[in-house]
Amino acid sequence: MDNEIKTWLYDILQSIKEIDSYYENKPRVFDEYLTDIKTKRAIERNLEIIGEAVNRIRKKDKNFKLENAEKIIGTRNRIIHGYDRISDDLIWSIVINHLPKLKGEVTGLLDK
Repeated sequence: MDNEIKTWLYDILQSIKEIDSYYENKPRVFDEYLTDIKTKRAIERNLEIIGEAVNRIRKKDKNFKLENAEKIIGTRNRIIHGYDRISDDLIWSIVINHLPKLKGEVTGLLDK
């Protein structure tokens, strides 16, 4: 695997681990997320990094297989350019439903 792509995959994994760390030793509760502006912004920033890393991977290798790559990049763009149209429900859904899958996929790619 190309070294730059590997670095970007590690960046994705690191951002997911940072998001996970915000919930160490405490449950993930949506209502708490809604009122914790620092955590909200930190999660959004990590999602931006994930989206940018996926974007760089796709630019480097258009055939690189990463599930939901276009949606990940699209989310990054919405957070950055359409910050006023980002719903808390969407971000929370990504954290709960999609990041665990992405973490597994990226870990599998790095383990090859």
